[in-house]
Amino acid sequence: MTILDEQYAEFERLPNEEKIKCFEKDGRLYDMIISQQLNRQILDDLYRITNQIRSISKSKAGSQFIQSLLCHKRAMLYFGQPSSRTFLSFENACHLLGMKTSEIRDPSVSSEVKGESFDDSLRTFSTYTDLIIMRHKGQNMAERAAWLLNTHTYRPVPVINGGSGSDQHPTQALLDVFTLQQSFEYQGGLDGKTILMCGDLKRGRTVRSLSYLMKNFRGMKIIYAAPAAFQMKEDVCNFLDRHGISYAIETQSLDKVLGEADAIYMTRIQDEHDATPGESGKTDVSKFKLTLANMARVKPNAVIMHPFPRRDEIDVAIDPDPRAMYWRQERNGMWSRAALIAYMFRVDQEIRNY
Repeated sequence: MTILDEQYAEFERLPNEEKIKCFEKDGRLYDMIISQQLNRQILDDLYRITNQIRSISKSKAGSQFIQSLLCHKRAMLYFGQPSSRTFLSFENACHLLGMKTSEIRDPSVSSEVKGESFDDSLRTFSTYTDLIIMRHKGQNMAERAAWLLNTHTYRPVPVINGGSGSDQHPTQALLDVFTLQQSFEYQGGLDGKTILMCGDLKRGRTVRSLSYLMKNFRGMKIIYAAPAAFQMKEDVCNFLDRHGISYAIETQSLDKVLGEADAIYMTRIQDEHDATPGESGKTDVSKFKLTLANMARVKPNAVIMHPFPRRDEIDVAIDPDPRAMYWRQERNGMWSRAALIAYMFRVDQEIRNY
């Protein structure tokens, strides 16, 4: 273990409330690492900024204005784990704002394959760019990158977590909340709604991150529907208990709780995290799939979401149903990530004043 490893281990043991201070500057987001950084005010601000960017960009003059905001900045997309939507939405979000981008999508083509440390790779990227957006298969690696660049480099740059291990995916949660706010705008807002999350909750970083954000809304209820082997971990349940958020656990069948949900959030089985190949296939998940026959039990004004990629947990025959919001949800990724970057680089006021 190196000295840096020992120092990071001390930081890693801190409660999230203390860590979050390291990811802020002057009381505003500097890095975006965990969902707990996002409070209701920030979420509401980002909701408005997202809508404004989308609206302004519809015209040529507006698009040119948006592109002028960060045309002097450069972003590094460091994706050491397979990705299509997250990578492309971030890349295009940067381009919307005028940022130049560079990328590494496979560590085997970087100097890591020669033995360079993760820390030295990050320090190298920080010398060329003004923002690092990263996805990594390891737990807490985005957190380590932000800690390192804030405390152990001569040129600090902000870090955005594009997915870290099976732990968190905060920008997915951000676009999910945007989609929910958009969907319920004329139904009293998101407060007081029941969100049903189904699938691999234990290893699903999207549902974990979205669960943390529910603390920002009043009267929320979460239903976790999954076989016992894939149920939500205790750490998230403890968080919900501490924040007085009501939740229920269903391990028998998705069909039993469909009628209670205002939003249904389906996820695939995350078998890339299996300790041994084929391990996930030993669990029967047949009762936790959304089929056309199930739709009769779904509320008329409910919304159905999925972070993608999907397999067979949502029947493609459901796609034309007006309650199916997952393609709109997918499109929202680029706009909400552009809003986040604009907010972090403090050009949001210029967008508001346009």
